[in-house]
Amino acid sequence: MDNSSSIRLNKYISESGICSRREADKYIESGNVFINGRRAKMGDQVRAGDRVRVNGNEIEPRAEEDAIYILFNKPVGVTCTTDTSYKGNIISYINYGERIFPVGRLDKDSQGLIILTSNGDIVNKILRAGNDHEKEYVVTVNKSINDSFVKAMSNGVPILGVNTKKCKVEAINANTFKITLVQGLNRQIRRMCEYFGYEVVRLERVRIMHLTLKGIPLGEYREIKKAELDELFRMIEKSKSVIEKKTSVSKKESTVGDKKKMKSTSGSKQKSSSKRGGLSSGRDNKTSFSHKKSNQKTKKSRSGSRGRRR
Repeated sequence: MDNSSSIRLNKYISESGICSRREADKYIESGNVFINGRRAKMGDQVRAGDRVRVNGNEIEPRAEEDAIYILFNKPVGVTCTTDTSYKGNIISYINYGERIFPVGRLDKDSQGLIILTSNGDIVNKILRAGNDHEKEYVVTVNKSINDSFVKAMSNGVPILGVNTKKCKVEAINANTFKITLVQGLNRQIRRMCEYFGYEVVRLERVRIMHLTLKGIPLGEYREIKKAELDELFRMIEKSKSVIEKKTSVSKKESTVGDKKKMKSTSGSKQKSSSKRGGLSSGRDNKTSFSHKKSNQKTKKSRSGSRGRRR
């Protein structure tokens, strides 16, 4: 670091390789970060010669050219946490020997591609939904899918109080499909499938942006090649690393949702019931979208008949 320059504290911590910027903010907020013996606060700057301690350990940033970037084919049962006291954690499983952390997460019950790095500055640039970086998955569910299921999944599904972004969905066989997301909501694909009465029995991430699983056996890892890394930095060059505050977004979405519910509670219940019945109610595997449309036509017909009688 130049003697006349300074760097934001959370960026300094992330560049040391111990965590992402977001996690660094949590350490600062919890009072576990000190600069020259003084408890740090959010927004502090670090200058040449400053001594920074995080969770009792003195750190220093790693030069970008010395940063670590690896691709790991995560098996089912491995948890994407840096807490090494947690059984089955990804850090102990890989046992790399230097401080690295995963870029995002894959559920314990899911498998496939995940990036691990010592460069915390790239995490949000890759993950933030607004940057539109693709992640591709192959998903197997417990019963047959059809064109209506594929269309409904691709158009967005209401989960966690929001509608998921439109995405690419393609059927592979009777009960397996490929889905490409730019979001990373909690258990997103599983929740999307559950909305339509399907249960995920196998979920594998096969691609992150231009990086794929090709040549990486399950449970193994490899370093990202220079050409791949150059392309990665080219793709995230204009990506934003700032994450919008989820709390304010959630409150806004919650308020809008409550107003809609107050306006048409009974109507919402009928639509929700109809949607779930259309794909699969979970009670009757034979229910389909065509059945749904047929029921709607029958209801309209009956309604019309009642009107004429009056």
